[in-house]
Amino acid sequence: MPDHSPSPLSSLSQDLPAGLVVFLVALPLCLGISLASGAPLLSGVIAGIVGGVVVAWLSGSALSVSGPAAGLTAIVVAAMATLGSFEAVLAATVLAGLLQIGLGLARAGIIGLYFPTSVIRGMLAAIGLILILKQIPHFLGVDADYFEDLSFSQADGRNTFSEIGNAFQNLRPGPALVGVVGLGLLLLWDKVLSKRLKLARLVPGALVVVVAAIALNETFRALAPALAIGPDHLVRLPPISSWRDAAGLITTPDWTAFSRPATYTVAFTIAIVASLETLLSVEAVDKLDPHKRTTPTNREMLAQGAGNMLSGLLGGLPMTAVIVRSSANINAGGQTRMAAFFHGLLLLVSLLFLGPLLNRIPLSALAAILLVIGYKLTSPALYRSQWQLGWQQFLPFIVTIGAILLTDLLKGVVLGLVVGVFYILKANYDAAYFRSEPRRATDGPIILRLAEQVSFLNKASIIRALAEVPRDASVVIDGSDSLFVDYDVLEAIENFRQAAPERGISLEVKWREGQLVS
Repeated sequence: MPDHSPSPLSSLSQDLPAGLVVFLVALPLCLGISLASGAPLLSGVIAGIVGGVVVAWLSGSALSVSGPAAGLTAIVVAAMATLGSFEAVLAATVLAGLLQIGLGLARAGIIGLYFPTSVIRGMLAAIGLILILKQIPHFLGVDADYFEDLSFSQADGRNTFSEIGNAFQNLRPGPALVGVVGLGLLLLWDKVLSKRLKLARLVPGALVVVVAAIALNETFRALAPALAIGPDHLVRLPPISSWRDAAGLITTPDWTAFSRPATYTVAFTIAIVASLETLLSVEAVDKLDPHKRTTPTNREMLAQGAGNMLSGLLGGLPMTAVIVRSSANINAGGQTRMAAFFHGLLLLVSLLFLGPLLNRIPLSALAAILLVIGYKLTSPALYRSQWQLGWQQFLPFIVTIGAILLTDLLKGVVLGLVVGVFYILKANYDAAYFRSEPRRATDGPIILRLAEQVSFLNKASIIRALAEVPRDASVVIDGSDSLFVDYDVLEAIENFRQAAPERGISLEVKWREGQLVS
């Protein structure tokens, strides 16, 4: 079948603007995660550059964007406390990358295919809600937590909801006004102007919002200093004026850390958590992809492993494929991996040439962009469609959302999986056999026709059915259509055969010749 998906060269007109939007979103996230991790400020940007410039081409995903992830922040903080230095964590990151390459070669990426659709959709909706809830305080110019803080409980002692209440009580007029103007301008650009003006379709609405926010804040500085936004709510890129300055800020790994057993534990933890987050993200991205392309998960593991090795060698944080930046890419119209690559190039260029300009961008303007992205991820239509699919799809979906909101991404997904597995077990329980029972005992035997695949999951329902057989009945257990019958089920049938005479039950068991039973 021919591949009709767009190529990098044919989609430059869409990928370059999308890469610019991803860059505007990714820059404060990279810096914020560095701050939250207690790592050098440049380390998050290095991871973002490697994720865009290197991993984008090694990966088989067209739309996912890799970089430092909020889900690894707590692990990095704990690792620094355990190993004693960020340099030792870098050595563990290099080893974690090597482990990920091993997982890719072992074809462990197939795990990603076992996440139920309802749980993945719940994860996307939860990320959307978190973006909205977490960006409201930044939008109002109050929150001092880092820009991609996704956890419910915060370092300042508040939680997601109390932080919003505090933000409304202490909102700053300047950032709030910039945020409202930016949000209104973005909605006007996307919903009205881009549909009527050709020029508006060529220029990303996010770029217009950023330029307008800088101009508005500079106007405040000149005409209304009380409304001007201070440095604590602007992008804060480290000052670099030359390649030599950049090289001097790069931290190198401490290879002596390999002599300590704790380094291997940290590396294993980073590798497993980063791999799970990556598999979840690429699965979610594939569901958002308008061209419905499928990411080769084993190749993705290899790409992430190479990225983490290089990031650790250059002084960068561990990375994963991240859903927030990937969603920004898709919503901005990205078509191929060129968008992620361009975002990485922009991160690199910004370090050397754009620092003074980028440090004027208000965080409230970027929060407005993320509010729109969050709404698209958690739109009411998604909840309505999941509800219409029934409880078997809706309950894992809504449990995943609630659990992620109140804990974190991985814990929430695990709880959603538990609910999903419950329905799988229930379906297996109900589908173990077909029972036909005559109206009168003289009309013939009770027939239990076993399913095609009978596993240990079906044992309980079969035991229940056999226990309900009345005394003095005639029973036929027909397994002639079964391709596989598990040993546990065979044992249950054998126990019933031995007890049947005491209950006056006549039993016949049919198996197909050459049948596979365990």
